[in-house]
Amino acid sequence: MIRTFISQTKALNLFILLLVALAVPAFSQVKTTPAKATPAKTTPAKTTPAKTTPAKAAPAKTTPAKTTPAKTTPAKTTTTTSAAKPAPAYKLRVEWKPVQNNYEGKSQSLANLIIFNDSDIDLPPNGWTLYFNYSGSFPKPESRGLTISYINGDLYKIEPNPASDGIAAGASINYPMVRSGSIDNITMNPQGFYLVMDSAPTKAIPVPATYPDPDNTFLKSLAAASNSWMNPANVFARNLVVKDVDEEQLVKIFPTPALYNTATGQFSLYAGTRIYAEPAFAKEANYLASELEKVLLLKPGIVPELPTGNSIILQKNTRMAPENYSLKVTSAGVVISASSPSGAFYGIQSLKTLMPASSWKGKQQTILIPGVEVMDGPRFGYRSLMLDISRNFQPKEEILKVLDVMSLYKLNALHLHFSDDEGWRVEIPSLPELTTVGSVRGHTVDNKNNIQPSFGSGGAVNVLPGSGHYSKKDFIEILKYAAVRHISVIPEIESPGHARAAIKSMENRYAKLMKAGKAAEANRYRLAEPADSSEYRSVQGWSDNVINVALPSAYNFMERVTDDLIAMYKEAGAPLKTIHFGGDEVPAGVWEKSPAYLALQKTNPKIKTTDDLWYYYFGKLNDMVKKRGLYVSGWEEAGMRKTTLDGKSHYIANPDFADDNFHLNVWNNTIGSGAEDLAYRLANGGYKVVLSPVSNQYFDLAYNNSYFEPGYKWGGLVDADKPFYFIPFDMLKNVKENGQGNPIGKLDQTGKIRLTDYGKSNIVGVQGLLWSENNISTGRLEYMLLPKLLGLAERAWSKDPDWATISDAAQADVLYNQSWIEFANRLGKRELPRLTYYNGGYSYRIPEPGLKQEGRRVVANIQYPGLEVRYTTDGSDPAVLSKLYTGPITERSTIKAAAFDASGRRSRIVELENR
Repeated sequence: MIRTFISQTKALNLFILLLVALAVPAFSQVKTTPAKATPAKTTPAKTTPAKTTPAKAAPAKTTPAKTTPAKTTPAKTTTTTSAAKPAPAYKLRVEWKPVQNNYEGKSQSLANLIIFNDSDIDLPPNGWTLYFNYSGSFPKPESRGLTISYINGDLYKIEPNPASDGIAAGASINYPMVRSGSIDNITMNPQGFYLVMDSAPTKAIPVPATYPDPDNTFLKSLAAASNSWMNPANVFARNLVVKDVDEEQLVKIFPTPALYNTATGQFSLYAGTRIYAEPAFAKEANYLASELEKVLLLKPGIVPELPTGNSIILQKNTRMAPENYSLKVTSAGVVISASSPSGAFYGIQSLKTLMPASSWKGKQQTILIPGVEVMDGPRFGYRSLMLDISRNFQPKEEILKVLDVMSLYKLNALHLHFSDDEGWRVEIPSLPELTTVGSVRGHTVDNKNNIQPSFGSGGAVNVLPGSGHYSKKDFIEILKYAAVRHISVIPEIESPGHARAAIKSMENRYAKLMKAGKAAEANRYRLAEPADSSEYRSVQGWSDNVINVALPSAYNFMERVTDDLIAMYKEAGAPLKTIHFGGDEVPAGVWEKSPAYLALQKTNPKIKTTDDLWYYYFGKLNDMVKKRGLYVSGWEEAGMRKTTLDGKSHYIANPDFADDNFHLNVWNNTIGSGAEDLAYRLANGGYKVVLSPVSNQYFDLAYNNSYFEPGYKWGGLVDADKPFYFIPFDMLKNVKENGQGNPIGKLDQTGKIRLTDYGKSNIVGVQGLLWSENNISTGRLEYMLLPKLLGLAERAWSKDPDWATISDAAQADVLYNQSWIEFANRLGKRELPRLTYYNGGYSYRIPEPGLKQEGRRVVANIQYPGLEVRYTTDGSDPAVLSKLYTGPITERSTIKAAAFDASGRRSRIVELENR
């Protein structure tokens, strides 16, 4: 940092300072008034992305370059505080703003990090560290008195170096951060800042962060670098295919039934309606009565004998397939027929989506249900959502809410990713350290009593969403709640990689028991080997996150956790057929210098390299769960074997576990990577495959290519249309974008494996996946989940549409567009309004409107007809009482527009200058 000294009595020095400040304004300490320096935009952790307004987010007067140099405060000499005095109360805040991609003509980006000292005392030139979470690396870690250095995972620190002057009271430092790669959207903001003083190394001082919007120069550079950039005109172009369809012409049951016919008349549902169910469907009748109590003035009664008159009847039909049902609605009553409780339950869910969307707005005296005749059943027996609660935790109530929306749309499996590097979220009674240590994130100097901050969780411990877990009681409640809704919960013990939370927890257990003199018990469940000097770095940046599978104690641990889980499922009366053991992203270099591995190599002739430990590990897990009546599930790597082809490393389906009911979630089909057909290779090779492709089903990916849209982009972009147009048995046929989200023509399938008839028999289902690195609130989770989940539900339940099977590409496009128009109208006019009120309401994403200038007027459109578009022309933000868009806008001004749902929630605001 340039050292700046001001003499208040010497004009010459002031003149020199002025020249220096004008020459390098970005690095000078600037005196700022804290009250005026706070940017208008709030931190993303507290702001719903859909409500971010680009035009208003930029702070007015916080850039040091615009501040008068004469106000610069001289650095004060720091004196040593006496031990008898209380420690200084430092108060910092930061502001981060991207400036330039392709900085210096390289694959790197520049951002400004302004550190404000709002304290009434100086921050000294040394003796402090500013921590934060960020993805990426810093090719220029040192600049102007500060140094960035890497710790582990996504945790970094900024420390003063010998050139530091500290930060004077009321002053600020503009620190340029140069990051490898580009800055594409708000998800790439650094998060979780906190300050630690050397004098109090265990105390974390929160440092709030704000993120003013980039200027137009930066945004224009993003648009110029991408042919899929989502400015208002591009959104308008994408929406053009969608036409308005009269609601009466829409299918009124969701997902689309196999056979659906409208009938004359309608059924009047009211509190006097009686419910009758055959004994096999007693639980479903109770569920139905409870659901109707939410919308009617009184709870309908369940009667023991077949009633006459106004009634809903659940009757058994043994000729139907297990999850199939029929539904008949007439003016006389409702009849649901099924052979199993799950079939009856899905008939009830169809009845609920047949009801008007406004039914859940409040209790009503009468609800009119249109007459229909339906015969229906699912395409796939496994219809799943993977929900990651490890990276960022979600309260139990939110999990119950997710289960409710899953069941409404007939999904039947929740793959619960409760353990990973960043957290272990379910209490295991026999190993309490997994949650007393592994579920707690916060500042730590040794990772012994809690694990380090990740994904912006900050320095404080026991604060959502970084910290948290479900007690045994909570987990059993979740299992029971899911079972009532015919949803099986698949627990995932992520291993052997992605296991840092478990490893650190067991190290805590080891230390406590060794201190108590219980060496044998201390080593019983240990997952790390201290003498292992192997070096590695995982994809997420961890250097200590892989279980040593050469240790016998690793299998003791897996058995112990498995048995505790089985006991909790048994107590809940919930089904458990499989445990998911992870298996993905174990980095190169693991175990190579492990004494346990080298010793095992000498006694086991099958283990020649560390690659063989992979098959050894999953073989032992397979044997373990079979003894308990379960089967193994895992990520794709669990069923792959490394070999060589043309002298290069190559993966094939591992014959060891083929045709052994080994289930794999195959995710890696990134378009353009060469692995697009991996799921089909594994299915053809004998593995049971759950299609979980990143290209279409990763719900944590951004909806579109806008700077203001949260979510990752590494695997492409995923809006509700991506899961909707996914073709399970021919998933490369309908590819429309590459892995960067850019439109492509027909994908070149040369050399790609096709799915055989045998392979088709091994495709057990479809799964959507919501990883939680950015799910910093329940609202953000629901925003990323919905309405994408509805596209998944449609494709998992309903039969292949005509456009998926027709060979004529041009005709397929025509049929697809017709299908998408109908689907978009169903979302906008029926399902999103329903989700506005259902179960207290969901914070689904409301898409921003498209705007386009046509001559001297501006036209607007929307992705989902039924949502309202409102606009202003006076510079104010659109609100629920702003002008409703009904036709072209002719006012010559800046048009600000947003979409609104039935409750008045608003999309992100977009604007266009009508010149």
